[in-house]
Amino acid sequence: MQGIVRSFPRRRGGHSAVRRERQDPFAGALGVASAAPLTTLAPAFSQALPQLAGVPTEYTHETNRELLFELCAALVREGLGDRETWKQAQGSAIRFAEAAIGTRIGAERGKLLNRNVEYHLTVTDALEQYGEDIPLGPGKLAVLIECNGAGYLKIGPAMEALEAEAEGLGAAFYWTLTHALYRVMRLYNHDDALVYEEQLRESVAENDEENQGQYEFPEVEKALPECIRKTLKRDHHEGKARDRELLRRNRKGRFKEWLGRLRCIERLARLPLKLSREHLEEGCYDQPPLPSLLVCFKEHDAIQACFDEESQSMFEATSEPALCAVFSPANPAEVRNAIRVITRFIRINEELFSLVESIHEWEAHHGNPSLDRAEPSLRAR
Repeated sequence: MQGIVRSFPRRRGGHSAVRRERQDPFAGALGVASAAPLTTLAPAFSQALPQLAGVPTEYTHETNRELLFELCAALVREGLGDRETWKQAQGSAIRFAEAAIGTRIGAERGKLLNRNVEYHLTVTDALEQYGEDIPLGPGKLAVLIECNGAGYLKIGPAMEALEAEAEGLGAAFYWTLTHALYRVMRLYNHDDALVYEEQLRESVAENDEENQGQYEFPEVEKALPECIRKTLKRDHHEGKARDRELLRRNRKGRFKEWLGRLRCIERLARLPLKLSREHLEEGCYDQPPLPSLLVCFKEHDAIQACFDEESQSMFEATSEPALCAVFSPANPAEVRNAIRVITRFIRINEELFSLVESIHEWEAHHGNPSLDRAEPSLRAR
């Protein structure tokens, strides 16, 4: 699977200002002699083919190289990237920058993310606007993290175990987790499924009122666990206070690892990521970011069914990146802030998917079938 620690070509053609452009390797043959000598396979034979060993077959061109070199220098000053990184980048400033930022992620974090979600990291000097790449402005670059494949959390069995530990603990865990994640990333859960079902019913009522009784609807609310149905319409502030107290009282119990990771996610999510909203709004994206996580209660339940239907059209429009950090490479304070934003986003994802794997592993050891994360329906492709 493609991962966040490497750079990849963008699905819709890329940001033209800093992308690597392939040119005709023989463009210089018309009027410019090749610097590499040609040796024939059989010099005495006039129709022999030349050997191309050692002759470059590709030319890499990066526009705005001065700005990229400023970024590379700034990253080195922050301790990201060195001579070996430059050597591996083969003289490409954009490859060096993306690899240097990738070192902050780390190999183990990268493996964890690759197992669970499909993120792509890009350095660019333009954002999309009505399908076109619009420059950010003089001296500005952006680091984008885009999600092309959602992670998967089946939380129902874990919630049942938490409810058995203490009444209301499963619901408290679910509400605290989803509310924390909403602050920093998009996820697909029962709220999205309820909206989809409502839209589906309205569409059928408008277009086929006479036969609407023959349609099958997902009935999302019936698929919710009882502890969630009972708390759907509770007072937000009272419910939040009760959840916090339940989690606090049980933080040293049987599921202290889960509650500890949840607490870490909640703490990290309270800090604003400052996702350069003004630039995203100016970009005129068609829809919010693609979901980084699908949360359902059972395999193939109504929530997952709604996600499977909606995911078929998710790539038909231009989505916001999951994270956008705009900065000036010439400003050390802005560079450090961008690095902090990226690091915090990765840390939240690290805690999230460590929690996801812990829950799935616990379920596998309690008699439930193992999860197949390669199942296509679990990926927003």
